Amino acid sequence: MTSPIHVLGFAGSLRKASFNKRLITIAADVLPPAMTLEQFDLAPLPLYNEDLERESGLPDGVQQFHASLAAADALLIATPEYNFSISGVLKNALDWASRAMVDGRPSPLNDKPLAIMGGGGRLGTARAQMHLRDIAPHNNMHVLNTPQVYFIGVRSAFDADGNLIDPTVRERIAQLMEALAHWTRRLRGF
Repeated sequence: MTSPIHVLGFAGSLRKASFNKRLITIAADVLPPAMTLEQFDLAPLPLYNEDLERESGLPDGVQQFHASLAAADALLIATPEYNFSISGVLKNALDWASRAMVDGRPSPLNDKPLAIMGGGGRLGTARAQMHLRDIAPHNNMHVLNTPQVYFIGVRSAFDADGNLIDPTVRERIAQLMEALAHWTRRLRGF
């Protein structure tokens, strides 16, 4: 019997109608067998400030984020691209997540398999994904190398009501989730 894999997915955007949040939702719909996906909203995280941590410990929202990260077997990040890099929202979340746990255990990012995807304009988040790939090793995250999933002109994949109209988006995300399942089983030994 195959052990279940629990994935934590989040998008580096605060917009309610974010295309990258939609990509996470699509991922939840195309999971391979024995995989679950929990979506986390980064909006409640305060801006990183070490003084907050020193004065009263990790803020509640950060503790919830840490708990969700720690409970996950693998991570899925949908990154938008802002100014040729990851968003400030995503960088902020990673800064908080890189801190040690409240109980003193290492960062909940430590040793996590990671899949990356994103949708944007002309380059479809390729530069942001490369920057995220540079950040991941510092936190000992193990990035899935292929498939690389970035959607150029992502707006055209959805209709005016936000419904997916491009079936290749669903197919590519399904391939990514299948690859993440294999990667996680290989790294975790289950």
